[in-house]
Parts: sequence; C-alpha cells; structure tokens
Amino acid sequence: MSIRGEELQGVYFGVANSFTRVAKEVFSNRNILSIAVTTSIISLCDMGWRPFWSLYLKNDLGATITVVGLLSTIASSERLLFQLPGGLLADKYGRRKIIVYGTALRLLPPIIYILATHWTHVIPALLISGAASIYMPAFNAIIADSIPKNERGAGFGAYRTITAIPQIFSPIIGGIVMDSMGYKEGIRIFFIISFFGTILVTYVRWKVITETLVQSSAPRQVQWAAPKRTVRQRIGETFDLPRTVWVMVVVAILGSFGMRMVWEFMSIYAVEIVGLSNTQLGLVQTTAGVIAMALAMPGGMLSDRFGRKPVILLSRIISPLTTYAITLVTGFEQYYLVSIVSSIGNALGGGGMWAGGPAWNALIADLVPPEKRGTVMGTIGTVTGIVSTPSSLVGGYLWQAYSPQMPYYISLVLGVIGTAVFAMGVKEPKRSEAPQA
Repeated sequence: MSIRGEELQGVYFGVANSFTRVAKEVFSNRNILSIAVTTSIISLCDMGWRPFWSLYLKNDLGATITVVGLLSTIASSERLLFQLPGGLLADKYGRRKIIVYGTALRLLPPIIYILATHWTHVIPALLISGAASIYMPAFNAIIADSIPKNERGAGFGAYRTITAIPQIFSPIIGGIVMDSMGYKEGIRIFFIISFFGTILVTYVRWKVITETLVQSSAPRQVQWAAPKRTVRQRIGETFDLPRTVWVMVVVAILGSFGMRMVWEFMSIYAVEIVGLSNTQLGLVQTTAGVIAMALAMPGGMLSDRFGRKPVILLSRIISPLTTYAITLVTGFEQYYLVSIVSSIGNALGGGGMWAGGPAWNALIADLVPPEKRGTVMGTIGTVTGIVSTPSSLVGGYLWQAYSPQMPYYISLVLGVIGTAVFAMGVKEPKRSEAPQA
C-alpha cells in the first residue's frame, strides 16, 4: 500500500473511531436518550398522517388553498408564540416540568381531530397544539445542558438521528393507507394511534427525565439562582443578546417566512401539479427520513470538528435552491431527486422551515450561557413566529391569485437573502470562548 493510501486509511479509521466514541457517550446520556426515544414514538404516529394533512383538509373538510394557508398560519403562530414563555419557564422552574406538562397537553388535539367534520372544527385543536409546544425550548436546553461543549453538535445530531428513524417507516405506510382507504379514514386511524402513543410518552418522560438546572447540593435551588428581578428587568435581560444571535434571528425569520409560504402546499403541489400518488409521496418522505437519520449525527460531528458556520451555511444554500427546483420538475423521478438533495441540506441543520438542527442549536449553545439557553431559544422561536405569522396565508393567496409556482419564487428570494445575511453577519466564537454546559 502506498504512503498516501496508508494516510487515507488512517484518517478513515480515526473518523470511525471518533464517531463510535462520541456516539457511545451521547447515547448513554439518560436525558438525550429518553427525549429522543419518546419523540420518536410521537413521530412514528404523526408522520403517518402529516404529509397528507393538507390534502385531507382540501378534499374531506372543504378547505380551499387559502383556507389551508389560514389554518397553517394559526398553527404556526400559536406554536411559535409559546416558545418565549416556554423558554422563560424552563429557565425559571426547570426543564423537566415544562416537558412533562406540555406533553400531557398533546392528548387533547387527536380527540378533536377525530370528531371534526369541517375545517372550522380543527381550529381548537390547532390552538391547543400550539400551547403544547411550550416545551420545545426546554427540549433544546436540556440537550445542551447534558453534553460537554466540544460535543454539542454530536449531541444534537444524536437526537436528530433517533427521531428520524420513524420517518423511514411511517410516511410510506401512510401513503399506502391513504391510497387504499382515503384520507378521511386513514388519517383518523393515525389519530387514534397518536392518542395512545402520547399517553405512553407522557408517562415515560415523567419517570425518566432528570432535571439539569438543579444542584445536587441544593435540590430546590437552581444553578443560576440570583436576587429576584422585576418582570421588566427579566424581559430586558431576555432581549439583551449577542449581536450574532440577533443576526441569527433575522436569518431565521427570512428562512421561516419563505419556507412557510410553501410548506403546507407541498403535498398538494406534489399530488395535483406534479402528479405523484400518495404512496410515491410517502416514499419521498421515507427517503428524507433515511437521509436525516444517516446524516444528522455526522453533520453534528462535522460542526464540532470544522465549525458551526460552514455547515449551517451549506444547509442554507441548499434549502432555497431545492425549494425553487420543485417548480421545474415534471414527474416523480425528478421530484424524488430534488427531495433527496433538499433532505441532505436539512439534515445538516440550519436550513428549511425551522431554524434548527445540530449545527444551528450547537452554535446558539456556544454563544449563550446555560442559565439563558431556554429563554434565548424561546426568544428566537417567538420572534420568528410573530413575523412569520402571515406567511402561509400569503402563500395561499399567491397560489390562487397568480400561480401555484409563485410562492416558491418568493421563497427562493427570501432564502437567498437569509443566506447572504448569515454569511456576512454571523461570527462564530472560538471554542475556548464558548460557555460551558
């Protein structure tokens, strides 16, 4: 073997050993493993019906394209508006309580969805689902708290890896069910499964998750305990963030607004414009799940090794370009290929509709001390949610008033602007300067 070959082999085994070591350490963490497994149970149920939700609203509950956009606006605004309160509560009362209570609240929406006979009937369930998402900042914060700073990318990647597993099975099964039973009966079956799955998840999270803000020497005193502050002072501290974090907020807003203009209509576009069957649409989602599972942890490890910014930047370049490319496809094969490339970008983290993923969340954890992580992550979600509230409604209007492709064109422009802002405005801190877990 040549010297060059020996060097490459050494690099290969070095990366493989590093991957094995980090994976073993991360997956042995009680909190990360329990949160990831229980989230997988929820996703196993949800990903069976979620890709076909817009088609169900349109074909069985009498919703127009604009109404689909309106319902998405209600859902996304409610969900994201609860992020800041959730972050504040997670930093004040601890992560565990917020996660358990928020999960328990998820029991109500499936019941309402099952009984719905018109699109107006699902609105209460959307509002409750938004309130239930109050625990999302606590999720990200507890993961960041549970792993050392030099392996945060891998930790978030491990979480994404496990939670992506259901996306391998559920969408294709859902597509087959929808083709054979129709949207109405098929989706209601998945809601019944979701209800019982949430009962199990609530119990497991209550029993297994351990609090990360409690000191062992003073069980009832959080690590960052300080003199009481007024509400005004607490709000002021919440928005007193590093410049780089505010740049990331702007990027999140641009990306979220652009993607939400098209997200709820993608299944309708795929089936009614491109001509996919429900089973083919399910296969696309399944493939995305395989890619997410395969690349989530390696993507996080790449950000640990080479920096957060390059990985996020690559993701944010891919996302808007593949969104636009959907308007150019004419059949299943082309749609499938574009979706594969898009999934690779999203798996790296930092692109797509949600500003998140291993590299993105790890960068925030690098920039923010532990006592403010839940609040900051909630702030980003809330500000993004407020500004992005009308995006789905705008997308529905553009679809009906101009063409189904118009929302995709606007999404491309916003995505490119967001990528440029991130490239020029985000400064990644040196690893030695990052706050400890």
